[in-house]
Amino acid sequence: MANGQWFPPDWPDRIRALADGRLTPVTPRRAATVMLLRDTGAGPAVHMLRRRASMAFAAGAYAYPGGGVDPRDDDHRVRWAGPTRAWWADRLGVEEAAAQAIVCAAVRETFEEAGVLLAGPGPDSVVGDTTGADWEADRAALVARELSFSAFLERRGLVLRSDLLGAWARWITPEFEPRRYDTWFFVAVLPEGQRTRNASSEADRTVWIRPEEAAAGYDKGELLMMPPTIATLRTLAAYGTAAEALAAAPGRDLTPVLARARLVDGEVVLSWPGHDEFTRHITHAPAGGPAPA
Repeated sequence: MANGQWFPPDWPDRIRALADGRLTPVTPRRAATVMLLRDTGAGPAVHMLRRRASMAFAAGAYAYPGGGVDPRDDDHRVRWAGPTRAWWADRLGVEEAAAQAIVCAAVRETFEEAGVLLAGPGPDSVVGDTTGADWEADRAALVARELSFSAFLERRGLVLRSDLLGAWARWITPEFEPRRYDTWFFVAVLPEGQRTRNASSEADRTVWIRPEEAAAGYDKGELLMMPPTIATLRTLAAYGTAAEALAAAPGRDLTPVLARARLVDGEVVLSWPGHDEFTRHITHAPAGGPAPA
């Protein structure tokens, strides 16, 4: 039985166009996504959303809350707590302004898409309930980019809690994709008193699911996922509690994972270094044809 690996039917033609010099890779946009965890009696569960079938990118696939960096996420006025921007720059392998923007994007997108806010009145506190008309108005303004994250925090008298995040992995969209992202994956524990909701216009369903259960659904072909999603799910399954996963984050390797496509005797071999389960051998098929096995 085929698994649930997301594989657009136009990839073989795009890969050949890249190899032939007919396609120029677009520059990936920096992005962040958060694997939000909570404990259950059977171990930690992760919050996932299913992308709407109408979405141009990864339609129907299960993913985590996240999105691209907003140009204003590097605003130096962002109220900040936890490890310094310099610490995060070293951890993420980027300059300080970019590190702040990536962390801000992770926190902002989690609030925009799941209604969960990793911020508090001070460096040792976290906001409680984030539901209600006033919170929803601010969330909608952030989504519409009518309100910057810096202005949102200042208005609310809150500081971003960067210590509530742990950097977990980094994946870059393949060079042959028209929409490319350089994405940092983070883990975080659901703050006490807060609850998730489907606040994203891009999702038609959200679930709390144990990583091993989600991985089993993928293996059976029941849950569609992109390689970074299922790869990170498999690594989460090793931890007995959400706190254990967060504590393990500083030791995680953040070497970027970028798919590699090679032409071998007319056949395309598509692989993700370090992740052999995603390797594909693709014979010629027209765009719109069936995905290879």
